[in-house]
Amino acid sequence: MSKRNRTLDSFFGAPATKKPKPEEVKATEDDEQKAGHVSNEVSNHSTYPFPLPQLPPGIRETLNFIPASDGQTINDQPDLDLLYFQPYIPKEIVRELYEFFRRELFFYRVKYTIKRGPTETQINTPRYTTVFGLDETARFDENGEIIDAANGRPVPKGTYKCRPRPIPQCLQVLRELTQNATGCTFNFALVNYYSSGNDSISYHSDDERFLGVDPAIASFSLGAKRDFLLKHKPTAGKHESESKPLKFPLAPGDMVLMRGKTQSNWLHSIPKRKSGDADKGRINITLRRAMVKEGTENYYRYNVGEGEVYQWHPEKREMIPWKG
Repeated sequence: MSKRNRTLDSFFGAPATKKPKPEEVKATEDDEQKAGHVSNEVSNHSTYPFPLPQLPPGIRETLNFIPASDGQTINDQPDLDLLYFQPYIPKEIVRELYEFFRRELFFYRVKYTIKRGPTETQINTPRYTTVFGLDETARFDENGEIIDAANGRPVPKGTYKCRPRPIPQCLQVLRELTQNATGCTFNFALVNYYSSGNDSISYHSDDERFLGVDPAIASFSLGAKRDFLLKHKPTAGKHESESKPLKFPLAPGDMVLMRGKTQSNWLHSIPKRKSGDADKGRINITLRRAMVKEGTENYYRYNVGEGEVYQWHPEKREMIPWKG
C-alpha cells in the first residue's frame, strides 16, 4: 500500500471501521458544529464580517490523508529544532486550496503605534492578516458564546477587550489534521496574505510568555515560493548564522514545524523579493497555542486591529475594501 493511499486512521494504527450509519454521521456533524455555531454549508459567528464557506469536498477528502511527505528533522544547529515537510499538502490540491483561502477569507491591513522612549512610531503592517481562535482559559459554547474553560460559565463582561472568534471549518480541518500528525496542540490560526514580493515580515521570534515554554508553531505556505530565513539571536561568540542566515525556499504546500528551543533562541523572517515569484501572492497559515488571555488580546490587536475589512476581488485581482 503506497503512502498516498493510506488514510490518517491507518497511519495512527486505528483498526478499519465499517461505513457509519446515517444517524451516526449526523451525530458527528452536530458535534463538529458546536465550536462556533457552524452550519452545514458555512461557518458563521457574530464577529465574522460575512460567513465563510466550508472546504470543497474534493479538497477535504484529499487533505484527510497523512502528510504528502515525511517531515525532515533539522536540529544540526545550536538550539534549533525544526520538522520540515516538502510538501505537507498534496500537490494536486495546493493551488485550489490557495485560491480558496485568498478568495473566501476576510483580511485586514493593520496599523498600530509603538512607543520607544518618548518617540511614537506608526507601523503599517506590510501584508494582509486575519486571525481566529481563543486561549486555553476559555472556549466557545454551542451558541458561539465565550465561556470559562474551567467552570463552563460565561466569562464576565470586559474580560476581553477584543472580540475573539472561533476557527472556521476551513481552517479547523487543517488544525485537527496537523495536531494528529505532529502531536502538538493548537488553538489559534493566523493567516497572512503577501500580495507581492513587496510584502514581508521582518526578523522576529514567537517567544511571548503567553505561548508558554518551548512553543510549537506550524507554518504552512501556499502560493508563491518565498525564502524563509533563520538566524540565531545574538551570542557572545557570534553564531555564523547571524551574518549568514539559514535559508529555506518554501514552496507551495510546504510546512515548517518550529518547536523546542527554536523560538527562544532563533529569529525568522520572510524578506521582500524582487525576482522569481515577486509579482505573485502567497498565503501563510500559522497554527499556535496561546495559554492565557494576553495571547488572545495580542493576536487580535496585531492581526485585526480597528481597520477596515478587505476581500479578494477576482476581476481586479487584488484585495479591496469590503463594502458589506
